[in-house]
Amino acid sequence: MRASVPGDGAAVLQIWRDAVDATHDFLSAADRKAIDAEVADFLPSAPLWLAVDGADRPVGFMLLNGAHMDALFIAPAHRGKGVGRMLVLHALARAPGLSTDVNEQNDQAVGFYRRLGFVPVGRSALDGQGRPYPIIHLRHMP
Repeated sequence: MRASVPGDGAAVLQIWRDAVDATHDFLSAADRKAIDAEVADFLPSAPLWLAVDGADRPVGFMLLNGAHMDALFIAPAHRGKGVGRMLVLHALARAPGLSTDVNEQNDQAVGFYRRLGFVPVGRSALDGQGRPYPIIHLRHMP
């Protein structure tokens, strides 16, 4: 695991795209396209924590904002191999009581966070951009 550098931008954007395509089938095509444009504007230069393979290529990433995890995405080929867990455990070591948000329709992500000890503490009917994708607000409770 390491912090991202400017040269990682294209790889993390591709991880985001592949992960969303694999897990966010509830998004409309128009919303998927609009969200892609928004993410492409900020993700490549965001300060991320990366999970990397043996050749130092990113296979997953996490965006932390204090004690809140804004994003966690894993390349589909590396899902189910402990990459997400490793990133979350790193975040928890830095910020016990970590919070995060997850799309309610993303059953796999909801289950992943619950298995790691996150519990629902709230719900929003719309996502952060006002789109009709409900969000569950979670907090880690060991």
